[in-house]
Amino acid sequence: MNRSGRDESRPYNMQKLVIASNNPGKLREFRFLLQPLGIGVVTQSELNIGEAEEPHNTFIENALAKARHASRLSGLPALADDSGICVTALGGAPGVLSARYAGDNPKSDQRNNEKLLREMQGVTDRRAHYYCVLVLMHHADDPQPLIAEGEWHGEIAHQERGDGGFGYDPMFWLPELGKMSSELEHEQKHAISHRGKALKVLLEKLRVSS
Repeated sequence: MNRSGRDESRPYNMQKLVIASNNPGKLREFRFLLQPLGIGVVTQSELNIGEAEEPHNTFIENALAKARHASRLSGLPALADDSGICVTALGGAPGVLSARYAGDNPKSDQRNNEKLLREMQGVTDRRAHYYCVLVLMHHADDPQPLIAEGEWHGEIAHQERGDGGFGYDPMFWLPELGKMSSELEHEQKHAISHRGKALKVLLEKLRVSS
């Protein structure tokens, strides 16, 4: 073992990790996706860990900050996600501000959606994509965290529809399926979503590094 007490002969064979998020939608997705792996999942809120600051302009920097914060305060490996929707006609906005596009008091998916619909009034180019970056830190001072990315391309609809998913799902139109993201079954969404794609990449990296 090293000075931190980690068994260096099995550095990445983790049995438990903390999810560095308090977003209930993300937590549901992570629990669903990680369940088959036999990895115990605890949320940072269950450990009375508050949210990290997210002052950065890029998804990757914010994800690193969140993972490091949760791992340091919990003493566990930490998985952090930073994700959002990027609209071509808006220069990539809302981007890293997706969760608080309409303000922070409090955060509201509905108000975010309403603001984006207003911004897109009269815009003909409706192209958009969800982006997700995942960061897995084995400990707070991990010099080589595992990083994985995923993208999910679609369009911004002219009105909301469907009652599944969260965030911008009720207005994220998938032309090839003829459905909103919010109208997909859980298994279908996880197979093709930005977060599902990123997690597949992360798990492969985890397998190779173990």
